[in-house]
Amino acid sequence: MNFWMSIGYVIAGLVIGGFLGFYFTRKKFEKQLRDNPPINEKMIRAMFLQMGRKPSEAQIKQIMKSVNQYR
Repeated sequence: MNFWMSIGYVIAGLVIGGFLGFYFTRKKFEKQLRDNPPINEKMIRAMFLQMGRKPSEAQIKQIMKSVNQYR
């Protein structure tokens, strides 16, 4: 009986640890996205202007399409 109880405790610990790990990892990931948002069109325009170029709307759409392709 003692052997089966120890197996039950191990399984219960793994399940609880898995849920806690998932919860805290998700919270950390959401915080990271809030602090460092993904790139958007406004950021692309700012990068082009810093390089001394005036981007066309087609260029911005093309860059956004390539960025979203890898999400």
